[in-house]
Amino acid sequence: MRLVVARCQVDYAGRLTAHLPMATRVLMIKADGSVLVHSDGGSYKPLNWMSPPCTVREGSAEDGRIEWTVTAKAAKGAEPDTLRILIEEVLHDSQHDLGIDPGLQKDGVEKHLQELLAEHPATLSPGLTLVRREFPTAIGPVDLMCRDTEGLSVAVEIKRRGEIDGVEQLTRYLELLNRDPLLTTKGAVRGIFAAQEIKPQARVLAEDRGIACAVVDYDALRGIDDPTDRLF
Repeated sequence: MRLVVARCQVDYAGRLTAHLPMATRVLMIKADGSVLVHSDGGSYKPLNWMSPPCTVREGSAEDGRIEWTVTAKAAKGAEPDTLRILIEEVLHDSQHDLGIDPGLQKDGVEKHLQELLAEHPATLSPGLTLVRREFPTAIGPVDLMCRDTEGLSVAVEIKRRGEIDGVEQLTRYLELLNRDPLLTTKGAVRGIFAAQEIKPQARVLAEDRGIACAVVDYDALRGIDDPTDRLF
């Protein structure tokens, strides 16, 4: 991974345009080819980014300042998305070999939830069938990749407690998955955010982004929740 702290200006052109005026930011180039622009705020979410596969070309602007041009791979006949980073001053530049990451180790309940939902995906949506657990992407594995009754791909992210960061995580997965023509032959990949409890703010954000929410009854899935014990 290469880490650069620099005063820079960032311009994105593609499906939309975005501009970040000159300021000090952290630029990250990962081994998988992704490029991320971070500020000293906003938690973990980058201000702008380019997902792999993409290429990074370092050159000079007309005034002699350093300019990075990040170009995404585009479909045949389409204009590629570009991220242009104009660097006024480099404050830090280093490279680090992070090695192979073992991946996120889920706690027992969350891991068991994933196993149970993989066995019974239709509890999330009628007719849903499992394609694969831990479906790989360039930024980490999707918990479950499924298919609905219409043949559309469905990505499922599973949490014990559903909060905004989980919705953001699934959003990033969906952005990558919808660039894969093998997954979108019948339409866009849709998402399901599944948790034992979903916070109201997370639900609002998910629904605003077209992501379905599913509250999971862990005891019922385990088969130990006896309906005769319920008052209602």
